[in-house]
Amino acid sequence: MNRTPKKSILAVETIIAIVIAIYVLFPFYMVVVNSSKTTTGIINDPVGIVGGSFKQFAQNISDVINNTHFLFWRAFASSLIITVVSVLLLNLFGAMAAWVISRNQSKKWAAVIYFAYIASMIIPFQVVMLPLIATYRDVGKFVGLQLIQSIPGMIFAYLGFGGSMTVFILTGFIKGVPYDLEESASIDGCSPEGTFFRIIFPLLTPVISTVTILNGMWIWNDYLLPSMMLGLAGKDKTIPVAVQSFVGSYVTQWNLVMTAALLAIIPMIIVFLFCQKQIVQGMIDGAVKG
Repeated sequence: MNRTPKKSILAVETIIAIVIAIYVLFPFYMVVVNSSKTTTGIINDPVGIVGGSFKQFAQNISDVINNTHFLFWRAFASSLIITVVSVLLLNLFGAMAAWVISRNQSKKWAAVIYFAYIASMIIPFQVVMLPLIATYRDVGKFVGLQLIQSIPGMIFAYLGFGGSMTVFILTGFIKGVPYDLEESASIDGCSPEGTFFRIIFPLLTPVISTVTILNGMWIWNDYLLPSMMLGLAGKDKTIPVAVQSFVGSYVTQWNLVMTAALLAIIPMIIVFLFCQKQIVQGMIDGAVKG
């Protein structure tokens, strides 16, 4: 009696899922297809597959990589350094902060710090971007360091903006770790630092993987903060900023623009395809154990 309604619901859900998938994947399809065409081929048929070739795709990649205006390898190195260092520091400092907060959750100061992290997650970046730049400029002059238009300044900024989500996820996971493990380590003469690095941090591997991927994808693909901190005309542009500058210089050569966009997103696509299971599992562990 109930099989027909269930089949109908399943069919509707399947259709909706297919429509959403097409809607989400269509821009990526456009980038991939048009990366194998010439500018004329894109103008004549921007959606169709006909007109593209692997030879033209290889030629477009070569033209983008060797282009003196795009500086692909320099932008790639800047993005890689900023992303890797920021993620490593976020994992380390975020885990330390989450451990201290979760083990002192009954104390008011820990609750205040934790809710300060949570509150910072709901503040849009657009609200603080202008005060951020002004503060960085003034602090840099005061301490004698160049925080604007520098990679260390970018990393420091990402530590601030990425710390809230990192601490939120890791705190929920650490709350589920039995405190008996730490007591046993303390009885055996292990210092608090040793307990953290030998007992707690290794147990965070599943959720650390999730935080690493989420922060890595966000930092790699971010455009607004690098464009303000590093500048559109700076030498140490990240990949998204370099692509935008390349679009401004070669707005009529759509084949090179599409190829540059494809090169920018390929690394994160590869990371996501291989690590999507860890993302889901880590989010579940961080939510359920908290």
